This record gives sequence, C-alpha cells and structure tokens, in this order.
Amino acid sequence: MQAFAAIYRLYGRACYNLALRILGQPAAAEDMVQDIFVRLIERIGSYRGDAPFGAWLKRMTSNAIIDALRHRSYREVGNEDIVAAAVEKGASPEATIDAWTLLQRLSPRSRAVVLLSQWEGYTHLELGQRFGQSESWSKSILARAMHQLKVGDAGNDSDGDNE
Repeated sequence: MQAFAAIYRLYGRACYNLALRILGQPAAAEDMVQDIFVRLIERIGSYRGDAPFGAWLKRMTSNAIIDALRHRSYREVGNEDIVAAAVEKGASPEATIDAWTLLQRLSPRSRAVVLLSQWEGYTHLELGQRFGQSESWSKSILARAMHQLKVGDAGNDSDGDNE
C-alpha cells in the first residue's frame, strides 16, 4: 500500500488534471482518479515497461475517461480548477479562462477529441477505435470543433452520435 500511495503522490494530480480538462467537473474528475487507482491495483501486473510508467498511467487514464464518456453524459463545467491547473503549468489566468470558456462550450466528446488529439497526441485512428467509431469520425469531430472554436459557434455543437 505504501507503493501505491507513492504512485498516487507522483501521478494523482496529473491524472486529475487530465480528467478535469475533459470532463469539466471537479467531482467527476475526482471520481475518475479514484477509479483509475482502483484499476491500477488490478492492472499493475500488466505494466511491461516498454513506456515510462507515467505515460502508461496517463494512457490508462485517457482510456477510462473515453469509456466514461461513451457511457455517461458530462455537462457541468467549472472554471476554478481548470484555471488553477493551467496556471500551475505556467499559463496566464486570462488566456486560460479564454481558452477554457471556448472549450467548455463544446460537447464533452468533442472536447475530449480536441484535447486528446491536440494535447495528448492521440491519433484519429486511436480516438475512433476508443470511441467505437471510425477514424473519419474523429477527424470530422476535430474539424467541426476547431471550426466552432474559431467562429465562436460552439453552442451548436453536435458530435454525430446523439449524445
């Protein structure tokens, strides 16, 4: 248990920040981190060491978030924790609020595609597979989301699967 506590101290905040950026809800992000660390206890034996442990855990976190988005709907978003996390990484509060204000207007799935492809480096093939969709679905969602962010029309967001 001491080892898991040490892992949590090292990686818990990064998992929480990723979940918060996508889900937009502090309580949902906290629940997700709890779920991730329960899964970690069950799956630690599957870690092969071909990637750094933090990257493996982040991938596990991303996959769990996508699974949650496929089965639930997250609509509420809060700025305080998002801004604090971005400022902690060196971003200005004003720029973070502006970016987050735009992103929060996207649906959770569209926001996930934008953040996971642009921030976390997922490919469209990986995103399509994880969401149970095609690669072109991911490309389409990203293109529509980016267009909506540019023109400020994110209020009319639809990711094509009747979320």
